[in-house]
Amino acid sequence: MIQLLIVDDEQIERDGMKAILHTSFPSLVIHEARNGSDAIDVAKQIKPDLILMDIKMPGINGLNALVQIKEERPDTKFIMVTAYDTFDYMRQAIKLGASDYLLKPSKANDIVETVGKALKEIVYEKKERATTEHQQAVLQKTKAVMETDLVTQLLFEHVHEVSSKILVDILDIDTGCEIFVMNIRTPNSSNRYSVVKETMRRTGTCLVGALSSNQVPVIVFRNSKISFRSQAISLARELLSIREKHEEGWFIGIGNVYPSLSDVRRSYQESLVAMETFSTLKYQFYSKDLVGEETIEVRVKKIKEDISDQIKLGQWGTVRNAVISLIPFFEYHGILPVQGQQRILEILWVASRVLQDLGVESETPIFAYQPTDYRQLRTETGKLLEQMKAKYEDYYQRLEADNVEQIRQYIMEHSHEEISLETLGNKIGLSPIYISKLFKEKLGINYIDFLTRCRIEKAKKLMQDPSRSIKEIAIEVGYHEPNYFSKVFKKNVHVSPKEYQNSILGKEK
Repeated sequence: MIQLLIVDDEQIERDGMKAILHTSFPSLVIHEARNGSDAIDVAKQIKPDLILMDIKMPGINGLNALVQIKEERPDTKFIMVTAYDTFDYMRQAIKLGASDYLLKPSKANDIVETVGKALKEIVYEKKERATTEHQQAVLQKTKAVMETDLVTQLLFEHVHEVSSKILVDILDIDTGCEIFVMNIRTPNSSNRYSVVKETMRRTGTCLVGALSSNQVPVIVFRNSKISFRSQAISLARELLSIREKHEEGWFIGIGNVYPSLSDVRRSYQESLVAMETFSTLKYQFYSKDLVGEETIEVRVKKIKEDISDQIKLGQWGTVRNAVISLIPFFEYHGILPVQGQQRILEILWVASRVLQDLGVESETPIFAYQPTDYRQLRTETGKLLEQMKAKYEDYYQRLEADNVEQIRQYIMEHSHEEISLETLGNKIGLSPIYISKLFKEKLGINYIDFLTRCRIEKAKKLMQDPSRSIKEIAIEVGYHEPNYFSKVFKKNVHVSPKEYQNSILGKEK
């Protein structure tokens, strides 16, 4: 829909022009303004494509109004309307950006011809702009894919159809600029990836890599106006600011600065080492102290020793971090991916035996293929750990369901007795704290409320016998104080025990 604005201080002129245009161009959306000041306000609201502007008007004249509207709406076309004795104004209007003019009084045919010509130009330009905008959007998407591809080739030595040298040229990247790598780990990273990309590109010149194993590598080009640490900390804080409240799992490893893009893999390896360390700041710079003199044998042995207790406690996040942390350690020490795979398998086999000892059915972990790079090794290791975690959680969910049912049955059968959590724990063989937690998580009710519910339901059934007194029923379901029983019953059923019994007996009669 094309928006057209008619500006004239004479109502009769506006009405006449509007009638002619409606007849010839019924799809036009036509607005009116009675002077230049009014035209400026209306133009801000409707964003007109074409304005028919009278030149001589009280207050702000047509020429001044044209200038002000053009500042905000440079694409808006103007057809100036002038009398014969103001033709000099028209020459000035053309210089100011008017595309055509009409002389007062104008014939209907002249108006239609002049406006029709402007409308054709507007339609053509809109199509051209739409095509250009579409092409720009496609180009931006293509560049984003190229950028991700380039980071993959630089960091993992992949060889793709379009080489990294060609991509560098297309993206117009200065290969001699100082760089460093930030590796970002996020929870629910598939939902966070686009936010991370947008944040990094907004805060400075960088190349954002693909999401892999909950991590996003970013090659950052140095800003020579500030120090390396200041730049990295500023970026890290900007990234961490997008976290949702209480969201855990974010961490950023930061590699050292290197003189050019050709050294990027070294900085990336360092960022991985930094990522696998602990820091209360949620980010960590690489330093040689993080690697230390610890040998691979010592590190693998320590993980094997710790993994049993970690699995028994359900600390799968700790298990995953410990195992995955070996991969940058291998890479830093020049261990081949296939050799690293064998060392990780040793640990996963220990984990599998721990699961079997717990009663969890777990197959011996096997990698689907030999990795050709550390990225593949990280991805496949993560998959195997997730499979083991899923087996563990499924087993304990079923075990908890069995425990909940066993506890429910026991309470229902013994609700008339004095049952404390400690007594129940001793009978079932579970801790009181665990039982309380199970009730809340699995049944959505606490232990005392469930016991009360069981006693009330049993009392309702006993009230169907007219020979039973309320006092007898109270004692039989576990309440030694009839008054207290009446209070609890009314709170849960909203009538007194006697009123409930009378209603039941009354219905039976």
